[in-house]
Amino acid sequence: MKYAQLFLGTALVLAACRTEAPVEVTLQEDVGILAADSLMGRETGTDGARMAADYLEGRLRNMGLKPAGAQGTYRQTFVFKPRRDPHAQITFEEADSAGIAGMNVMGLIDKGGSRTVVLGAHYDHLGMGGEGSLHRGEAAVHNGADDNASGVAVLLHLAQEINRWEEARDNYLILLFSGEEMGLLGSNYFSKNPTLSLDEVPFMLNLDMVGRLRPDSTLSVSGTGTSPIWNQVLNSQNPGFKLVLQESGVGPSDHTSFYLQDIPVLHFFTGQHPDYHRPSDDAGKLNYEGMEAISAYLMKVLRAMETQREVAFRKTKNESEEVPAFKVALGVVPDYLFEGPGMRIDGVSEGKAAQQAGLQKGDVVLRLGDSTVTDMMSYMRALASFQPGDSTEVVVGRGTDSLRVSVRF
Repeated sequence: MKYAQLFLGTALVLAACRTEAPVEVTLQEDVGILAADSLMGRETGTDGARMAADYLEGRLRNMGLKPAGAQGTYRQTFVFKPRRDPHAQITFEEADSAGIAGMNVMGLIDKGGSRTVVLGAHYDHLGMGGEGSLHRGEAAVHNGADDNASGVAVLLHLAQEINRWEEARDNYLILLFSGEEMGLLGSNYFSKNPTLSLDEVPFMLNLDMVGRLRPDSTLSVSGTGTSPIWNQVLNSQNPGFKLVLQESGVGPSDHTSFYLQDIPVLHFFTGQHPDYHRPSDDAGKLNYEGMEAISAYLMKVLRAMETQREVAFRKTKNESEEVPAFKVALGVVPDYLFEGPGMRIDGVSEGKAAQQAGLQKGDVVLRLGDSTVTDMMSYMRALASFQPGDSTEVVVGRGTDSLRVSVRF
């Protein structure tokens, strides 16, 4: 703990200093600072979140980015009354009192262009747990290394590269959101109170949980249906990722707020894992080489997009509206990057139905009751047919074997 506090204090001082030449900071250093115990999980409205904002402002200033927040600052502050609906976009309420203050941090890479591309990532997390945490037991620091120190670190790394890109024609707004875990609050606020004209914004890229690239290099990209150019650009610039492309512009992260303003978006994501929203999401578990590869890929995408002077917007089907309501849970973390058939389990929650039935990480659910499970949507439809107290049979694939187990909800 003492080492983390000393490291953080030193980093804050160094980052806040005005220097003649920008200080190069590695991905590991950014993640190590943001995911340190000293920041106590960066929950919006806490001292830890304010310390994170101080550090990020210092990073942007040191790189020479122009203040792009309110009244010539690097920040945009908003006050809200929280609601208990994590990741569901809500309408914030400004309050004269009894509110929580969140702050977006932002800086502009000004290339003298007529367009300004928005590059975003949220820097807040769950603090000591509470609502949204999957941890069971005593309160503990949720460091959120993957969620989302990873996205912030890649974004800052990308900003360093854009700064050195002398041929760039577009401006780039580096936008670090607060309040994402409480309902996309920071991006919602910015999209309704922008510090630049949204008419200047051709598209927005969002980085959320990009720190756990798997050995097969699977990278999920959502929002590909929001512009007809996306598939061609993503595939033509792909250096070897196994891309999982999803069309919807609506999802549980900050790109949604920009899609709802008719701006083309992309959301980059390396997948769920057992440490998601738990205290064990620590800096030492990230794939830093994978993060560097993602940053390099994004740079190629941005270079390609500079030649696309018109980026058409298209509305997409809102996949969240098709999700059936259900009253029970199996108690698993799905592998959203699994291409089927079936629903692969990426983690099992303690004390829930799946664990009690003996299901394990890596099992693939093939049948739930009378319903065949072919993908995530069919799994949710099957789950929606059960009530608390019901029992049913689950068929799973485990390696080369097929197992039948009884589950009680």
